Amino acid sequence: MQKKLTIMQIIPSLGTGGAEQGCIDIAAEIVKSGARSIVVSNGGGRVPDLLRIKSEHINLPVHSKNPLTMLGNIARIKRLIKKHEVDIVHVRSRAPAWSAMAACRNTNATYVTTVHAAYKGNGNAFKKFYNSAMMKGERVIAISDFIAGYIRDNFKTDPRDIVTIPRGVDLNKFKPELVSPERAIKLEKKWRVPDGVPLILMPGRISKIKGHHVLIEALEKLGRRDIFCVMVGPNQGRTEYQSELESTITEKNLSGIVRIVDSCSDMPSAYSLSSIVVAPSIVPEGFGRIPIEAQAMGRPIIASNSGGFCETILDKQTGWLFETGDSDALAECLRQALSMSDEQRQTQAEMAIKNIHENFTKDKMCEDTMEVYADILRTRYGGL
Repeated sequence: MQKKLTIMQIIPSLGTGGAEQGCIDIAAEIVKSGARSIVVSNGGGRVPDLLRIKSEHINLPVHSKNPLTMLGNIARIKRLIKKHEVDIVHVRSRAPAWSAMAACRNTNATYVTTVHAAYKGNGNAFKKFYNSAMMKGERVIAISDFIAGYIRDNFKTDPRDIVTIPRGVDLNKFKPELVSPERAIKLEKKWRVPDGVPLILMPGRISKIKGHHVLIEALEKLGRRDIFCVMVGPNQGRTEYQSELESTITEKNLSGIVRIVDSCSDMPSAYSLSSIVVAPSIVPEGFGRIPIEAQAMGRPIIASNSGGFCETILDKQTGWLFETGDSDALAECLRQALSMSDEQRQTQAEMAIKNIHENFTKDKMCEDTMEVYADILRTRYGGL
């Protein structure tokens, strides 16, 4: 009997985030194709999601940056590769990358990586060396052209080994007509959104790099009281920063129109409720899911003009790009978005949905990733 193709993905943990979602999406596609999916992580709240799609999960301390733990992980991963006859090891983070790269040596497993961010510190020789493990895969998947350029500019990776595969939206989830009025009303009540005012939504974890302070400053400069803003996302233990934001909101007399809430389990409904979605990150994001999710839901998106955002938003067509960190520019984009007529909003929504359906779907991301796997196997075996 022919051996079943086995693909092992390795990620530090399975919590919230774009890398984690991509890992689960690819695991589902592997299972769907009839191959065997194994995900190695230190666990997390999304492990049940993984098991639900019939992927296997193995718990190892691959989140650790402790050199001794990383060294021990080499032997642990190598044992898994041999025990489960793994064909491809696909890694999504630096610490496990070093362990996995070493573990793949002298086995039949091919080492593949996905680079999700432009890592800092390439001017520091040690940090650049640490980052380099992600650039040494037989295939190096970049999640945007921005990341592909970062790899080419900073590392000696053969350009022929770099494959750009943008992240994708699950259109079975993020589609306007799928959100019932009951779902939207439930969330509206939970967030205590005032009746009849435009909702400005900022999704994202509570972190300085996400640019919450830029939006707060822009709202102050906008000077309108007939709006409501919800910043939604986990603080992940950054209680001090959240307190700082809340104090700033109070100092600027915005308490009546700005609210910070914890994670939302129904983001399609959140987008559906919104009039405008904002992603004001002050650090370039490798890709950024918020702009593509917002567009898939037909909502205007305003985002910083850096990183992957510039590849997914059609400026002044499906949304607005503003100078990173410029609260005056963000305030002006908010004015323009709030002043749109119903007809203009409808036209923009149609263009946004079309943009996502043609370029940034989960199905396309999975199909392109599976083609990378197939190409590796064709190279190895001379045909499938």
